[in-house]
Amino acid sequence: MRLIHKPTQKVAPFYQDYIDKVPDDGKLLQHLKDILVETEKLLLHLPAKKLLYQYAPGKWTIKDIIQHLADCERIIIYRAMRMARRDAQNLPGFDENVFAENAHAEKRTIADLLHELRIVRAASMCFMETLDDDALDGTGTANNYPLSARLLVNHTYAHHKHHLDIIKERYL
Repeated sequence: MRLIHKPTQKVAPFYQDYIDKVPDDGKLLQHLKDILVETEKLLLHLPAKKLLYQYAPGKWTIKDIIQHLADCERIIIYRAMRMARRDAQNLPGFDENVFAENAHAEKRTIADLLHELRIVRAASMCFMETLDDDALDGTGTANNYPLSARLLVNHTYAHHKHHLDIIKERYL
């Protein structure tokens, strides 16, 4: 399995806390596999009531979070592809709360949500495996932030880790 290291250049402050969550060993692809397995083991057998729990008014449920991970990973990888292919256009932002409101994760089973995330992850990893260092270092902007494909592919793990930590700390 190829190594994909974290970015060495300075990243936008919004991304720094996320990137700090990525291990420094370059084994991004293995970490992406492992965190998905960990997530599935943690959530697959939770009671329905727990999957729909909100720790505060207006906060997402566990089901919402899993749908959010799949939705965001699609966007992150799309952005990474645009940067790896040297598309210099500023890509628009998106409102994750509008996505969550309209995804209706509460109507789906956790097995179905996790299956979708697994399929999205497989496609993401397939794409990542095609990127050489030159492609990973391709840059662009999204939502007015300067980014690189390398930052974004690492962000897929960091974003998942961020939300898995929240699930463990606030939901379980």
